[in-house]
Amino acid sequence: MNRSILITVIVAFLQLFSFEQKVAAQNIGQKTFQYKDEKRNRPVITEVWYPTTDTLTQKDKAFSPFIRLQTVRNGKVPAQKMPLVFISHGAGGGRLTLEWLADKLVQNGFIVAAVDHYGNTFDHPTAEGFLEPWERPQDIGFALTSLLKDADFGKVIDEQRLGMAGFSIGGYTTLALAGAEINADTLKAYYKSPKGKREIDLPEFPGLLNFIDKPEVANSFKNAPPLKDARFKAFFAICPAAGQGFVNKAQVKNIHNPTYIVAAQADSIAPTVTNALQYHELIGKSKYYVVKGKTGHYVFLNEAIDALKKEEPTFFNDDASVSRKQVHEEVSQLATDFFKANLK
Repeated sequence: MNRSILITVIVAFLQLFSFEQKVAAQNIGQKTFQYKDEKRNRPVITEVWYPTTDTLTQKDKAFSPFIRLQTVRNGKVPAQKMPLVFISHGAGGGRLTLEWLADKLVQNGFIVAAVDHYGNTFDHPTAEGFLEPWERPQDIGFALTSLLKDADFGKVIDEQRLGMAGFSIGGYTTLALAGAEINADTLKAYYKSPKGKREIDLPEFPGLLNFIDKPEVANSFKNAPPLKDARFKAFFAICPAAGQGFVNKAQVKNIHNPTYIVAAQADSIAPTVTNALQYHELIGKSKYYVVKGKTGHYVFLNEAIDALKKEEPTFFNDDASVSRKQVHEEVSQLATDFFKANLK
């Protein structure tokens, strides 16, 4: 490499480094949108995090059960075009339960959005909401379209750099948007097997198997449109669930974009062999990473304050050998590097 080319490369690197440092030094803006999909008669509450130059003048006094960074509520929207990553929460979760990932991405120059998947949240659980995961990708598509129409965010979201991430059934949501096509009958048959019965007995909704034959569920799947959304260019799935509904490569033949799958070694809720690894082996060209040690499924939820740990130990306490904060840092860095590389 001659000297002039070397200087050009160094200057470009320093400019990039300077930009990233500037973004990291900014505060995180946060805004809530009360969307409703009238066609499906379904609320799609959407949270957006983004870099803002507004000053954090006072700490948010609103109670939060999570350990979180302070944000600037309704802060000034960025002036320049930026990539956007959507995040889909797990079963019985909510749009704010993966804020650790949103924070990391915003600090590295991304706008991040997350929705409440109606009927599949901690504050509004329904059997249909837990048994109709194909509704979730439609929520994401609706929220994206709505944000792109927004007077402020529509100007700064780079439509050519859209990414998708999700945890647990949100991981399925991510892969469905990438092009994965679930077989509902195969999934239902698995859940009725001795092994499957244990996996559908979720702490978030005990007794879910009793509702699996509801005709509303079958009709919902029958009426679901194609779920692949070509607007998204890269997909990051953490402990994706519902892998038992995928048995052949034909079901993932429409996945063409970069895909990264993360698993937890000690996951007993969405066991790796029948979920994350199943997806990875069928997709073939996906990247795959296992968080080692006694890392369980719920390690990917936010860190909680002591009161919540005491009240909900299943979801917010980990094995003594596991640092939830360290796992979050490890996986959020993987996600950041992945999206930087694939949303150029």
